Amino acid sequence: MGRLFGTDGVRGIANTELSCERAMEIGRAAASVLSDGCRRKPVFVIGSDTRASSEMLGSAITAGLCSVGADVIQLGVIPTPAVAYLVVKYKADAAIMISASHNPAEFNGIKIFNGDGYKLPDMLEEKIEAIVLDKTDTPTLLTGGGVGRVSYAADAAKDYIRHIKSTVHYSLEGLNIAVDCANGAASTTAKTLFTELGATVHILNDAPDGVNINRDCGSTHLEGLAKYVVDNKLDCGVAFDGDADRCLCIDEKGNEIDGDMIMAICSLDLKKRGKLNKNTVVGTIMSNLGFSKFCEANDLHFTATKVGDRYVLEEMLLEDYSFGGEQSGHIIFKDFSTTGDGQLTATQLLCHLKCEQKPLSELASVMTKYPQTTINLKISAAGKIAFYTDKEVNDKIKEIKEKLGKSGRLVVRPSGTEPLIRVMVEGMELAEITSAAQEVADVIVERLGNK
Repeated sequence: MGRLFGTDGVRGIANTELSCERAMEIGRAAASVLSDGCRRKPVFVIGSDTRASSEMLGSAITAGLCSVGADVIQLGVIPTPAVAYLVVKYKADAAIMISASHNPAEFNGIKIFNGDGYKLPDMLEEKIEAIVLDKTDTPTLLTGGGVGRVSYAADAAKDYIRHIKSTVHYSLEGLNIAVDCANGAASTTAKTLFTELGATVHILNDAPDGVNINRDCGSTHLEGLAKYVVDNKLDCGVAFDGDADRCLCIDEKGNEIDGDMIMAICSLDLKKRGKLNKNTVVGTIMSNLGFSKFCEANDLHFTATKVGDRYVLEEMLLEDYSFGGEQSGHIIFKDFSTTGDGQLTATQLLCHLKCEQKPLSELASVMTKYPQTTINLKISAAGKIAFYTDKEVNDKIKEIKEKLGKSGRLVVRPSGTEPLIRVMVEGMELAEITSAAQEVADVIVERLGNK
């Protein structure tokens, strides 16, 4: 993690940790770094989710961009992956998404993409941080005709929907599904997309009011969707997070189908169709042990990266892999997208479901999920930094890893997007891993909780 940027952009509580002044500074710095060598006015596209603070921060970052000569195309409320797609389609130099993804409404964030639709590498983020925090190479403020102008893309949502539809060649007619929009960005696209693909669609949580984004709904709160699917005897349900770059599902029995299971289903389909480059799937260190066992059983190669879909994508680009993702539901189909895309993932999965004519629960049975428990500990920024060097914490982690041996796994990591340290343990016995996770959590709280 950098000084401003976490694993998924800059993030914090809007108007305090992430102020309008800071957003304006980031806009100016981003324009300076990403337009280096540009012989004309650079062009940025900007989208946002449905948080009350998104308009405020979007206006601030737009002002920052325009003040140093960048033109801005406003996309309005739209999913993050749509921003990554449209920056290429509209031939812009860079893109910015105002969103805090799955976080509560009081949080917000700034995600930046280059002109090819990829999240910025660490090197460019560090240059932006240096300009903002160290006041190096302060951008020149322009006047008169030198300032940037703002325009509005009236067809942004339509262009994105058209792109997603172009990735499949089968109708979803006959499927009866529920779609949970998390009162977020998918509220602008999901109903049209899945209806035009032919499915019978029950839309849930598509009435954003600025503060209800992710509240008891979406991919982080699947209980309501599961009940709706079972009560209405639907084929399945799909759920997105606030900016719709994640997708999780519910099968016809009300069971959760997480990102690992979605990848298991889709990887077999891609392999069968000759679309899985190098017969490899890219996951992260948080991927369930059952997923690696699934890969072994099906003659698939599995490689794990650090947590964050940007790291998954970096590995995919480096080795020319075509498919990867995270347990949390960030799934990347590199043939169609440069980032995790919830609605693309749902479309690919539903198309496969329709073609196979099998229940989603049967498709998901190709993978056995190992018991897994995660404890999220609220720890300050200072405590997260101290985590790496605290001897007692690291001794306890080593002790538990040795105790679990090859039959289990422990991952402890500071969150890159929230003030948390996550303790994840998985293994054969739920009671054993729950006890192990609590042992580690207790030491972390004791040692780092008051920093």
